[in-house]
Amino acid sequence: MWILFATGSALFAGATAILAKIGVKNTDSDVATALRTIVVLLFSWLMVFVTNSYVPIDEVTQKTLWLLVLSGVATGASWLCYFKALQLGDVNKVTPIDKTSTVLTMILAFLFLGEAFNVPMFIGMVGILAGTMLMIEKKETVVTQQQKKDYRWLIYAILSAVFASATSILGKLGMEGIPSNYGTAVRTGVVLVMAWVVVFLQKKQSKVKEVGKTSWIFLILSGVTTGMSWLCYYRALQEGPASIVVPIDKLSILITILFARVFLKERLTKKAVVGLVLLVAGTLVLLL
Repeated sequence: MWILFATGSALFAGATAILAKIGVKNTDSDVATALRTIVVLLFSWLMVFVTNSYVPIDEVTQKTLWLLVLSGVATGASWLCYFKALQLGDVNKVTPIDKTSTVLTMILAFLFLGEAFNVPMFIGMVGILAGTMLMIEKKETVVTQQQKKDYRWLIYAILSAVFASATSILGKLGMEGIPSNYGTAVRTGVVLVMAWVVVFLQKKQSKVKEVGKTSWIFLILSGVTTGMSWLCYYRALQEGPASIVVPIDKLSILITILFARVFLKERLTKKAVVGLVLLVAGTLVLLL
């Protein structure tokens, strides 16, 4: 059953990247992250009560609570970096780098969770890294001279991957002994607080009024798909090994690339297509 949840997580995550890209197009990325997290939080708690997964806070161990808080902080940091990268760069460039968190997650799962590490997994990791390098090659798109010199998206995308891998391990540890829906809702609350703290520290709260109707629609939709993705993802993590759940989730890149081509008219070069094939092949090898 956890495989189905991991697959569902990938499908919703793929849609989220495109919806968020459109939503942050004319909106400050930090403000957009804070706004969409409200939607994710409401959706997460709704699912807690619908599934009768609520647990009194005094029944949650201190260790689990701290792990959920740390997981939320890591998630918030990953989101802030990811959506800033999406705002500055192409989806087809940002997403592959974000997916390299798979490799780091596997290494961390081996070191801290005692999960297996074998030859097929090593081959898969090499395929993912090689594919990513090919996919971030410059593509045949029309960009301004300023965009050509702006590589900040790369830094933000790398940071997003690092924090995402930390999120997976902390989330796996923090979900022990509590319903996955409840754990997701608690950590989403941490993400919301962190996102708004960043907004107020940078004095961007006034920009909320500047968010257009179209941006609101896509931010809300991306919040809903994120909530669905999270609920599926952490249910899968609770029941299955992180070293397998994470690679399945990262296959969302196929959905993202497809949607980017249809809705954003972003094209892949032949070299990038080869990279995508290697990335997906590497991910599939990890599932052997």
